[in-house]
Amino acid sequence: MDVKPLFPVFLKLGARRVVVVGAGPVAAGKAAGLVAVGASVMVVAPDICDAMQELPVTIARRGFRPSDLDDAWYVVAAAPAEVNRAVAAAAADRQIFVNAVDDPAPASAYAGSVVLRGPVTLAISTSGLAPAVAGLLREALDALLPTDLERWVDEAVRARVVWKRDGVPMEARRGRLLDRLNELYRSRRSADSAELEQVAGDRR
Repeated sequence: MDVKPLFPVFLKLGARRVVVVGAGPVAAGKAAGLVAVGASVMVVAPDICDAMQELPVTIARRGFRPSDLDDAWYVVAAAPAEVNRAVAAAAADRQIFVNAVDDPAPASAYAGSVVLRGPVTLAISTSGLAPAVAGLLREALDALLPTDLERWVDEAVRARVVWKRDGVPMEARRGRLLDRLNELYRSRRSADSAELEQVAGDRR
């Protein structure tokens, strides 16, 4: 299968204009995710579902116009295929990336299947070919990853200050962080064992 490789990237969309074309339940889910990261979302569609109307977005209840993409940073096309193609063409003219929902041909950006743990974000892509596979991988990773990844980040942030102060080279930091995390888990296991022994002693 000849598939061009993708360049993975995370976007800062806070306060930036994003356009969602389409306003069904899937589009509403996309819009909700964009609102959650602080984007200024404009929705264009003749018919608006209830979920979309509940979101803090600007709604243009009409068909799509190419000028809707003026000054936009990112576009989501979640409309019928012919509308998605028109959106993709207008986005290409303006050099804007467009994510076309369940319609990979006109898309220039694919949204990943995401696992969130505090500030940690893992995104999985199958290059738009098999979103269901990406969803299964997301569920598997979600089950396997530790629930306290946020604590890992906290430790890394604190350690990074010391490493930069002491001039610790980048290549040495990962090993030091792993040692620190292992130390934390050993300490927690010791504390848990002591607590269990205390409970057992209280019951005797």
